[in-house]
Amino acid sequence: YWYVGNLHNSCMFRAFLNMSSEPISRRSRRSTRVPLKVLIAVQDCAESMPGETIMVNLHGALISISTQLSIGMTISVYVYLTDKRAKAQVVYIDPENPMRFGIELDKPRNIWGVPLPPDDWKEAPDP
Repeated sequence: YWYVGNLHNSCMFRAFLNMSSEPISRRSRRSTRVPLKVLIAVQDCAESMPGETIMVNLHGALISISTQLSIGMTISVYVYLTDKRAKAQVVYIDPENPMRFGIELDKPRNIWGVPLPPDDWKEAPDP
């Protein structure tokens, strides 16, 4: 299932921060964030864990899973809705909710299934 809504001014939207925990200003973002809830599987070296996205963009997402991850960890993200998978790195842990993580995809792409992506979502060409 998925949900797209306007959470532009919500706490969730403002909570998706960079690795240094400093807010990323709207002007400095590489791609527009879209509130989107889709089921995902996150895999590290040892196990696969179910989760869901909260906010997505072309470069990554804010996700929620029930297992602790660490900053710098390399993971694989599988999106059930689109049947797409991508490598990513954990770049943020929400200090108020340690089961929410910011991840950065290895290459900019819409693995999330956003049907009408924002104009600034320019995907990296495949090699």
